[in-house]
Amino acid sequence: MSLAIEEPTTASAAIALDTRLADRLRVVRPSATGAASARARELAAQGRSIISLSEGELDFDTPAHIRDAAVEAIAQGETRYTDVGGTPQLKAAIAAKFLRDNDLRFESRELIAATGAKQILFNAMLATVNPGDEVIVVAPYWVSYSEMVRIAGGTPVVLVPEASNDFKLTPQKLAAAITPRTRWLMLNAPGNPSGALYTADELRALAAVVAQHPRLLVMSDDIYEEIVFEGEFCSFAQAAPAMQARTLTINGVSKAYAMTGWRLGYAGGPAWLVKALELLQSQSTSNPSSISQAAAVAALNGPQGMLDDWRQRLRARRDMALEILAAAAPLLTIRKPPAAFYLYADCSRVMGMRTPAGERLATDVDFARYLLEDAGVSVVPGTAFGLAPYVRLAYALSDENLRLACDRIVGACARLQPATEAA
Repeated sequence: MSLAIEEPTTASAAIALDTRLADRLRVVRPSATGAASARARELAAQGRSIISLSEGELDFDTPAHIRDAAVEAIAQGETRYTDVGGTPQLKAAIAAKFLRDNDLRFESRELIAATGAKQILFNAMLATVNPGDEVIVVAPYWVSYSEMVRIAGGTPVVLVPEASNDFKLTPQKLAAAITPRTRWLMLNAPGNPSGALYTADELRALAAVVAQHPRLLVMSDDIYEEIVFEGEFCSFAQAAPAMQARTLTINGVSKAYAMTGWRLGYAGGPAWLVKALELLQSQSTSNPSSISQAAAVAALNGPQGMLDDWRQRLRARRDMALEILAAAAPLLTIRKPPAAFYLYADCSRVMGMRTPAGERLATDVDFARYLLEDAGVSVVPGTAFGLAPYVRLAYALSDENLRLACDRIVGACARLQPATEAA
C-alpha cells in the first residue's frame, strides 16, 4: 500500500509567507561601524590591501594571567549556570574595583554583570523608558545610544556641544534641554568618538542641574576609563556622591583589558534599577559566560601594570597619527583628544570637492567611501555618531599599519580637486 502525497492546491501555494517585522524595528538603523568593518573585510577578501581604522578595539592580546584564569575555570568545571547577575566572586571583584578606583561603595544587590556593557545599556532603556520619554544624548555619541532609545520607545534628544569646548556638555545647554518628559542623561567620558574627558568640577556643575529634576537619571558610561593620556578620569557619581542613588555607572573589561570578544560588562546602581535589569536579563540571556566571569575576576583583581605600558603605546600612536595627518590640513581638522583611542576629524572642507574619478563628495559618508575605495583605508563617517561632517579614525593598531593608513589618507586628500577645477 503506497501513500499518496498530495500536491498543494493552487490556492495554498499562492499563500505568501508573512515576513513583516515588528514595528519597533522601523526606527532602528544598522550599525555604521559594523557596516564599515564588513565592507573593509569584503574588499580585503577580494585581494585589496585594506587597513581598518574603524574597529573600536585594542590590538593587544588579553593578558596571560587573565587567559590562564579562564583555562583554569574550564579545568575546574566552572561551566554551568551561575547567578543571573554574576557570581559572588565577580561581584566582590567589581565592588572592590569601584571602591579602589572610583571611591564608590556598592552592595552586592546594587551590582550586575552582563554579556557586555552594551546589554546593560540596552536593558536600562527597556526597564525605564516609556513611549514619549526623552533621553538626552550628547553628540558625537556612540552609535548604539540613539538606537537603543528608539527601540525602547523613547525619543533621543541630541545635544551638540561646541568643538572648541572639546565636545563637552555645559550646564547651560543641559538645563535648556530638560523637559518634564526627560528620563535619562547619557554621559560617555572618555567619549567615543571624541575622546572628551570631563573634570570633577565640570561633572559637579552638570550634577547641580540634574539635582533640580527628581525624575532625571544619569547613565555614566565609563568604559574608556583606563585610556586617559592627559588629565584625570573622574566618574559622575564620584564627583557628585549625592547623585549615586540616581546614577547607573557602567563599565566592563572590553577596552581596559583587550577583552572585547569575552563579552563581559558590569554596572553599579540603585538596587531598584539593578533588580529590574536582572529581571530582564533572566528572561533573555540569563547569566553572562561563566568562563568570562572567571577571567573578569582575574582582570579586576590581578596586576594592573600592563595598563601603563598600553597607555604609553597608545599615546605614541595618537601623536604619530596627528603628526602625519597634519599634512592633510586644512582639508582635515583634528583636535588632540586627551583620552580613548580615536581621532574625530572634521572634514567639512572636503565637502564639494571631487575625486580623481570626478565624483563629488557631498557628505562624510561619501568621503569615508572614497577613502576606502581609493586609498584602502576604512573609517566611520561622523553621521553615524550624530555629528557631521566628520570621520572617526581608531588608532589602536600596529605602528606600521597606522603609519601607512595615515600616509594613504594624506595622499587621498592631496588627490582631491576643487569642484571648479574638475568640471
